[in-house]
Amino acid sequence: MVFTTFVLMDSTRQKKVARLIQKELAEIFLLQSKSLFEGAFITVTTVRISPDLSHAKVYLSFFKAEKPQKLLEHITSIKREIRGRLGDKVGKQLRIVPDFDFYIDDSLDYYENIDRLLKTT
Repeated sequence: MVFTTFVLMDSTRQKKVARLIQKELAEIFLLQSKSLFEGAFITVTTVRISPDLSHAKVYLSFFKAEKPQKLLEHITSIKREIRGRLGDKVGKQLRIVPDFDFYIDDSLDYYENIDRLLKTT
């Protein structure tokens, strides 16, 4: 019996659209940080987009945020407005502006913890 593992790779189009969305969302978060996000610095670390380009998972990193989970909930509650602003920016380049799910990117915390553990041994 032979088992074959398939690795699903993002297409070139998915990568281009993900980079475009990452860049434009980062600009939106930068320009709106004082008014909408209580001065927190929000970084869009990764965007993963579905093969049909209709849905995106957006990973965010927060700096100067007292309660990151609360801020994530706020961002999720206004994602319709964020999607509208993104649509204004990329409407000529994309046929469909994807729907989003926002997640906290905790990879930096993970790496810092690993680094701390390695230094103590």
